[in-house]
Amino acid sequence: MTAPGEGGANQGGANQGGAGAYLVRDATERDLDAIVGYEIEIATVSFGAEAVTDPALHRKRVAGSLGKPGEVTLVAASRQHPDVPLGWAWLSGRTNSLTGERYGNFRSLAVSQGPDRSLIGELLLTAVLDAADESGLTQVTGKVHAGNLGMRALYRKFGFTATHLTMERRS
Repeated sequence: MTAPGEGGANQGGANQGGAGAYLVRDATERDLDAIVGYEIEIATVSFGAEAVTDPALHRKRVAGSLGKPGEVTLVAASRQHPDVPLGWAWLSGRTNSLTGERYGNFRSLAVSQGPDRSLIGELLLTAVLDAADESGLTQVTGKVHAGNLGMRALYRKFGFTATHLTMERRS
């Protein structure tokens, strides 16, 4: 996931003016080009040269989640230009195979470069957490690349704590 201050794709016409200048809405098929750009940005930030950047693969993956039960797919936009995504967030409802408990898998958050980038990221994360609460999900988990300091700070700001650390060795 990328966060405010990390990377940037799909520049939008953001206007300054606080939270009231933006809206968060359900993502639709007409948003797919922008969303695919965000997903490629997230992959690149997370995996560098090993990132999967094929737009067709990302389009297929994301398109299958739009409007699907258990999936929260949101975009942020300015109120002046509600059809131009300025950010994207994705949460999937999951069930723990051992306990049967439901939880949220926070899959994506990316925001275009712009004057209110941090604010838009916070609006999206707030909307995702509200949707998780409304769905009765008592736990939300998300992954972030160790070097993505912006997203790590955003997670901390919203009460997330580091729980697991993935270790890799490459030959």
